[in-house]
Amino acid sequence: MNAQYKSKSIFSNLAADLPSSIVVFLVALPLCLGVALASNAPLFSGIIAGVCGGIIVGIVSGSQLSVSGPAAGLTAIVASAILTLQSFEAFLVVVVLAGLIQLILGFAKLGIIGDYIPTSVIKGMLAAIGLILIINQMPQLLGDRSALPANDEESIVPAGNIFVNFFKAFAHITPGALAIGIICLVFHFIWEKIVVRKKGFIKLIPAPLLIVFLGIGLNVLFASTGLLPALSGGYLVSIPQAGSAKEFVSFFTSPDWSVIGNTQVWALALTVALVASLESLLSLEAVDDMDPFQRVSPANRELKAQGLGNIVSGLLGGIPVTSVIVRSSANVNAGAKTKVSAILHGLLLLSSVAFIPFLLNLIPKTALAAILIFTGYKLAKPALFKLYYQKGWDQFLPFIITIVAILATDLLKGVIIGIAVGLFFAFRSNFRKAVFVVTGNKKYLFRLRKDVSFLNKALIKQHLEKVPEGAQVIIDALRADYIDKDIVEVIEDFIIHAPLKNITVQLETSGFIDHGFSDKILANDNRDGHLRRTYTRVIISTRQKKESKATPEFA
Repeated sequence: MNAQYKSKSIFSNLAADLPSSIVVFLVALPLCLGVALASNAPLFSGIIAGVCGGIIVGIVSGSQLSVSGPAAGLTAIVASAILTLQSFEAFLVVVVLAGLIQLILGFAKLGIIGDYIPTSVIKGMLAAIGLILIINQMPQLLGDRSALPANDEESIVPAGNIFVNFFKAFAHITPGALAIGIICLVFHFIWEKIVVRKKGFIKLIPAPLLIVFLGIGLNVLFASTGLLPALSGGYLVSIPQAGSAKEFVSFFTSPDWSVIGNTQVWALALTVALVASLESLLSLEAVDDMDPFQRVSPANRELKAQGLGNIVSGLLGGIPVTSVIVRSSANVNAGAKTKVSAILHGLLLLSSVAFIPFLLNLIPKTALAAILIFTGYKLAKPALFKLYYQKGWDQFLPFIITIVAILATDLLKGVIIGIAVGLFFAFRSNFRKAVFVVTGNKKYLFRLRKDVSFLNKALIKQHLEKVPEGAQVIIDALRADYIDKDIVEVIEDFIIHAPLKNITVQLETSGFIDHGFSDKILANDNRDGHLRRTYTRVIISTRQKKESKATPEFA
């Protein structure tokens, strides 16, 4: 299928890509504003990121259907970084450096990094992001008066952390904002239930766009009827309006390069780069699965594209971009066929802030908060916790510990802690499965499976030492892919000294794999001839037969 599209003009599928780009634009516009809002960044920076994600990443990426832009998964990092640096212009340096790091990762062919992180940790990270979104957006949903910026201008960072702001907001509720937010949120859940059972055109109607229209309509209703005080000023989106092209260009913000020597800037850049890369690679894999033509997108090229997108976004005053599954899935469902759809959606975003900012400024922030809270719920819905609990402790604990660690520290530290816990359970599982011991009536079966490392040495020694005089022992190494030299040494010592306790030992190995047993052992030279060694080239069916016969005997 790839060849089919390479041979065509880039605009040959415009009949499918243009309508799709409009759908994606309508989905992306409120999300760009909402993610910027959740990141405590200027709302205009979210649009810039959406434009760069659509145009720059769209052109360079090897994916035909993936759509990039500001992502909910980075909101906690961005908000924390801006708070730490106390300057949005300083944070823009972080975005540019993160892009450079992503470029390096791409050229170093590290697009496989996502494959080495346990799924339970990834799901835990996404669930933690969802909880952070919910907690962080509740003050906006409630219309927290204490969080309003001075003089109705865009705020940089609210005081306190998200937990303090969450509880404080309940003491400063604005009735109009709360009413609009609750109605929008309930409508979002109801719409989701309706659409999931439907087919056809209704699935193409973006819920975020309906929420925006509903929020604007409710606020107009309040203003005209006096039912509740209408929202204005800091309660509404604030996008700068330009009277000329020159003035519009002046709205873009340049990085403050004076902080380039700050070690915190580089640490934050590394964090943004790693998390953004991971989220992009996961999204890319999901989009490829949804692609009706089953095209495979090159992961390393995607890292380069994301890096270039972040460099341009940071230079122009935008927040970080990643490949985003919500916009990408909307693109697929709308029938897009090539990357032209993503590029056109970026151009539409640019046009919206250039020509209709007055319409965007009618959007209540509480409506955007409802969209983000719903997104957070989808990432951290109770069914996900139930699913991982049912999978067992080796999956549930890394999942839940990752969530708690992220909420207690930050995203990168939490993920590292989650990976450490996941590796512990992986080692534990391998440790248990590597050595299988069955005993009965002075007959012992030691079956070595998979990778038998030095970590299993104590367990094997302990069981071998318990073998009584006159016993029969089978040491089955047919299923072992690797046996550590320490383990080989323990087994050889046992075989050599077995005649002293009148123990008969049968060592079963495969001719396909040399596990490093000494020539003395392989030659059956254990002085008293008590070793009966089986050395044969076996195939899988033979191994299965041996297992079925041996196990009942020692059960």
